[in-house]
Amino acid sequence: MTASTRLTWFRRIARAAAVLAFVVVVVGAWVRLTNAGLGCPDWPGCYGHISPAQVVGEAATINAEYPDRPFDYQKALNEMVHRYIASTLGLLIIGLVVYSVWNRRDPGQPRVLPWVLLGTVVVQGLLGMWTVTLLLKPMIVTLHLLGGMTTLSLLWWLSLSPERRDLKAAERRVRRLAIVAMVFVVAQVSLGGWTSTNYAAAACPDFPTCQGSWWPHMDFSDAFVLWRGLGIDYQGGVLDAPARVAIHYTHRVGALLVTILLVSVGIAAWYRAQTLPLKAAAVAVLAAITLQVLIGMNLIWQGWPLWLGTAHNAGAALVVLSMVTLLRFLTPRTAFR
Repeated sequence: MTASTRLTWFRRIARAAAVLAFVVVVVGAWVRLTNAGLGCPDWPGCYGHISPAQVVGEAATINAEYPDRPFDYQKALNEMVHRYIASTLGLLIIGLVVYSVWNRRDPGQPRVLPWVLLGTVVVQGLLGMWTVTLLLKPMIVTLHLLGGMTTLSLLWWLSLSPERRDLKAAERRVRRLAIVAMVFVVAQVSLGGWTSTNYAAAACPDFPTCQGSWWPHMDFSDAFVLWRGLGIDYQGGVLDAPARVAIHYTHRVGALLVTILLVSVGIAAWYRAQTLPLKAAAVAVLAAITLQVLIGMNLIWQGWPLWLGTAHNAGAALVVLSMVTLLRFLTPRTAFR
């Protein structure tokens, strides 16, 4: 097997892992939206078992042991399916690290990022455990979401072959704008996670206004308290309505800013791109942000159906992936290997 073939296989494995990471992110959102985050109140098992099916015959005993968290088979299954898929992804990432060590003599082989990816997955495992043991603490769940997006982004970055050329001056200017836009995308994903984990998604049941007003009653002082202590059960949320409205409204304003930025970046990249892959990446950014805006608006107009809520999380992942692709094609070949 030649060096180029080995590198091609590394990228193929990374792409397969990225697809699986996308599934993990979407299924994680589905678990959260079905209120199944505490479907298994222990970790890594489920009521001390590997499978929820094993718990069914012991439900009476289990319910006596967990009086505040009685066994619900469907919620437990939702949670464990997510854990199974995430565990499979972890094994695949370990395989990528081993592969990168085996192929380390290839000058094109990424050697640092696979280890960064492995460290990210280890932290993700800890955040997954704390999500359960700390009773869905919003800060932990939001960090868990960001960890999932980071894992997805790193895998997708590793799967892409960089362009073998120097960037033109106009493309370097687009890259600077794209980096700024990516910072705003990360902030917006964080706001989305904060909105979801504080059960603030339905705080504004209308659009474009919120509760019939362009500036509804909001409580910002209570909306963004990151740490409220231990032992609080956050399932269903603990905030009053004005604080939830503040979170939701901030997310909306963030969405407007990110949309303006990404449309600007996409158009600028399209006009200044010197290659077809870069033009395609620009189109992907414009398509992803358009799709996400449409999903967000219809999510409110249709009364927050589960499938659209899950699609909104998938749309956020697609926005992140499109920006990672654009930045990859705007980055020197030797960077972030």
